[in-house]
Amino acid sequence: MKAIILAGGSGTRLFPMSRRKYPKQFLKIGDKKSLFQKTVERSLLTVNPEDLIIITNEDYQFHIKNQLSELFPSLVTVHHSPFNLILEPIGRNTAPAIALAAKFALEKLKVHEDEVLFISPSDHLISPKEKFAEYMKKAEKIAKEGYIVTFGVRPTKPETGYGYIEAGTALPLNAIDSICYRVKQFHEKPDLETAKEYLAKGNYYWNSGMFAFSVKTIFEELEKHAPEIYEKIENKAFDEILENFESMPDISIDYAVMEKTDKAAVLPLDITWSDVGSWDAFYEVMEKDENGNVKLGNIIDIDTRDSLVLGNKRVVSTVGIKDLMIVETDDVLLIAKKGEGQKVREVVKKLKEEKEFKHLTEFHTTVYRPWGSYTELEIGNRYRIKRITVRPGEALSLQLHYHRSEHWIVVKGTAKVILEDENGELKEFFVHENESIYVPKTRKHRLINPGKIPLEIIEVQVGEYVEEDDIVRFEDRYCREK
Repeated sequence: MKAIILAGGSGTRLFPMSRRKYPKQFLKIGDKKSLFQKTVERSLLTVNPEDLIIITNEDYQFHIKNQLSELFPSLVTVHHSPFNLILEPIGRNTAPAIALAAKFALEKLKVHEDEVLFISPSDHLISPKEKFAEYMKKAEKIAKEGYIVTFGVRPTKPETGYGYIEAGTALPLNAIDSICYRVKQFHEKPDLETAKEYLAKGNYYWNSGMFAFSVKTIFEELEKHAPEIYEKIENKAFDEILENFESMPDISIDYAVMEKTDKAAVLPLDITWSDVGSWDAFYEVMEKDENGNVKLGNIIDIDTRDSLVLGNKRVVSTVGIKDLMIVETDDVLLIAKKGEGQKVREVVKKLKEEKEFKHLTEFHTTVYRPWGSYTELEIGNRYRIKRITVRPGEALSLQLHYHRSEHWIVVKGTAKVILEDENGELKEFFVHENESIYVPKTRKHRLINPGKIPLEIIEVQVGEYVEEDDIVRFEDRYCREK
């Protein structure tokens, strides 16, 4: 079996922590591991690293590599990984992504058409992971009989934020010790009264968005139900499909195949599962104190009950509140009533419409790069101040700026600086803690961390234009000069 992790989503319902350039699958909220990292670990209970395929978009490739290197420092670097990584040039939803990954498995990994593929989003919480691994093995056996297996979570409440799977008759299976049903019908997210009816009937399950099927089966069903996708992969090489990926339709696997096929089967899961699709869902899965509060950060609460309070750098004080959700970041404060978490996407939509605030939906004040990260400390007329962190052994590109000069002050570690002199020659300097160096505009320069600990510097930019696009790259080990 090969496991395929879909890691290209850019969900906005966990705003302001989740943003387009750093979505929720990479967040570590109250935990040392991200949802993506937990998905990888869960998958590796069943498959080997070389059997794992991660599909994401080009914007996220270094997030993926960095988080994999955190999990497996002896196996993964920015430049090498035993895991298979597919970079979509543009997002086209889950059906084209799955078709592309299946073609990759067939062509690049040389799998047989009877090989089973397990499909999982990268941003779900599942426990216990050992029990889920058993379900993956059961699904593999069912998929080998020609079914498209979907994983249905037994509902614990009338949830309106999930789609539902209506189970039909039991399948005549001898290969597993669990009951698996034919899918009678898929249902969209219901209103509260309908959700209560689903819960009472007992044969409705939350749609987890996870699947298992053989390569042969998924290609047959794409040909039958989604010819607009199949014709773009039939008799074509993987690299050609990737090059023309933009022409793929934007459609989910649910609409393209699952709601039309007669091979859909639902395997009920008796585990804890959440897609963490809103702050309400996050509150539900987190541990609570004696007053029903979820608190992370520097929180002082008085007479506060049944609330979610996530602080960042500031002390957050609450007095006499109940059923609220408060999320603080460097640049945004969200306050919402519990039960209204799905409406956060409306906030994001309004911000996108405002030119002054549109950037808030894209970036955090901390921006991640393949070499490390930088945090915006202050920006004003003709100046910008950042804290830059460079991981051991990594380096920024050799570059220059036309409109700004830079002053670097080392606060931790040792910096190796390549700097062009007045004669156009590149000179090498070592700058230690509490030392600084000046980089004039239009001079080529490069910052390198030669040490064993993270390098931290304060960068002060001064000039008539201090935006990120004033960079001319000449050499870059991460191939960004293009």
